[in-house]
Amino acid sequence: MKTIPFLGIVWVGFVSVAAAQPEVQKKIQRQFIMAENGSTIALDEGTFAIRSSISLEGKKNIVITGKGIDKTILSFKGQTEGAEGLRISNAEQITLENLTVQDAKGDAIKAMNVNGITFRNVKVEWTGEPSETNGAYGLYPVLCQNVLIEGCTAIGASDAGIYVGQSKNIIVRECKAYRNVAGIEIENSQMADVYENEATENAGGLLVFDLPDLVQKKGGNIRLFDNDVHHNNYRNFAPKGNIVASVPQGTGIMVLATSNVEIFNNRILQNHSIGTSIVSYYMTELPIKDSLYYPYPTGIYVHDNVYQRDAVRFLGKGRTGLLFKYKLRVGKNVPDIIYDGIIDDKTRNEKGEVKPDAKICLRNNQNATFMNLDAANNFKNRSRDVSKMDCYQAPLKYTTLSMK
Repeated sequence: MKTIPFLGIVWVGFVSVAAAQPEVQKKIQRQFIMAENGSTIALDEGTFAIRSSISLEGKKNIVITGKGIDKTILSFKGQTEGAEGLRISNAEQITLENLTVQDAKGDAIKAMNVNGITFRNVKVEWTGEPSETNGAYGLYPVLCQNVLIEGCTAIGASDAGIYVGQSKNIIVRECKAYRNVAGIEIENSQMADVYENEATENAGGLLVFDLPDLVQKKGGNIRLFDNDVHHNNYRNFAPKGNIVASVPQGTGIMVLATSNVEIFNNRILQNHSIGTSIVSYYMTELPIKDSLYYPYPTGIYVHDNVYQRDAVRFLGKGRTGLLFKYKLRVGKNVPDIIYDGIIDDKTRNEKGEVKPDAKICLRNNQNATFMNLDAANNFKNRSRDVSKMDCYQAPLKYTTLSMK
């Protein structure tokens, strides 16, 4: 039988010599530790079983590259040590490209405190049927600056396939996220462009959240545009107690308590609970103990999107499902866009009107139906009159980073 050496592993036919696998892990970790600033770590083609987290710490200008998606596969299916698959921390200008990470015990690839992190042509996945025991995050940069995620795929995360948290200067483009709880999530982050992605078969497609009790308190200046957000009707398999466990199955785009968000030129199709929801943190019914947290969405501009959904009942379960079934009684006439109608009184002028820069504006959305839930008044004066929301916000001036 033909033998082919890959990074010290001898493969005989289709069966690997198991004793060689620990040597591969040691070799990769040694490469990560010994890499000099400005060097490239090249991983060979093959599927390599890894038993513990591999980390890169304190490096600058490093490229970690494989032979391509589904050609270089780091499998953590039998992982016994560590909370992540790959971990990169306290570093600058790091690029990961052309590889697949599978079945990490926790997060697939976590980058923390990195200035200049690029994920390009990377696939992260949990194989088999999606489960709450899967890792929370696929691609997971947190407390980072200058983040570029492009041409990547995320599958099976029990929280978010692609998640950027508490970070600044972000681009997520030309990626695909499916069969996660949340496809792509931007959380407590500033200055982000999310465009030309496909989010499908998740419980929720694109999420923009601000949450309490985090180091970076307030996100904003987020643009979601030119995305395909469709058929996000997969069951929500998040562990109980996780905030995304409250995202209704069948959600296209959800903005939770974030300010200055522009959503435009997206195709938001066949999401069978909500096309787009704009809600305050009060809708979670969770207590707020963080005195610096701002729980309202303000300055939201949703315009020039295309909506379409089948005439089916609200798909989401739990308290939100009960709300739509028994309190709102929408039947199959589920609105494409919902706004909870909870307003920060501090954003009103002397006439009681919401100041222009704090308004929620909806304009030129094709086929879109609407409901203001009036949740602040126990849903008494809910309204489907979208003309009251027809206003203009100046397009966000955030210019994306000059990343190639």
